[in-house]
Amino acid sequence: MLDAFTKVIAQADSRGEYINAGQIDALLQVVKDGPKRMDVVNRITSNASAIVTNAARSLFDDQPQLIAPGGNAYTHRRMAACLRDMDIVLRYVTYAMFAGDASVLDDRCLNGLRETYLALGVPGGSVAEGISKMKAAALAIAGDRAGVTQGDCSSLMAELSAYFDRAAASVS
Repeated sequence: MLDAFTKVIAQADSRGEYINAGQIDALLQVVKDGPKRMDVVNRITSNASAIVTNAARSLFDDQPQLIAPGGNAYTHRRMAACLRDMDIVLRYVTYAMFAGDASVLDDRCLNGLRETYLALGVPGGSVAEGISKMKAAALAIAGDRAGVTQGDCSSLMAELSAYFDRAAASVS
């Protein structure tokens, strides 16, 4: 797992170069966005259960065959596994958001996930749709301007969105 700082240093070191002004400016922006970044992560973390539960409800309303007899989320055990997986993806999205880097999401959550779901017969499109529903809920919660550090959060919302998109793309 790399954070934004470690990643820049590792890349410069592998090329045998000094850190350049553009990289320093980008890292300075990460520092300036720190309080807003923590607000985003805190909001998602504080609402994680509702995000997962509501996304799952919406998914099952849209795709009732998943919870019908023979469906991939039929039985309490399978439903629990589905909710657990959605929660894990959301948790790793928050880790990536906090670090400002997707490597933790890729390395510890997404690598091999599609293959696992294929082996288990889990429909990747449905998983991707569930992730998209979590994305919409998380963006609405994180983007609420009340009670958070003021300032332009458009780049952070775009970053958060990209982490969810990356997760959805990895399973479909």
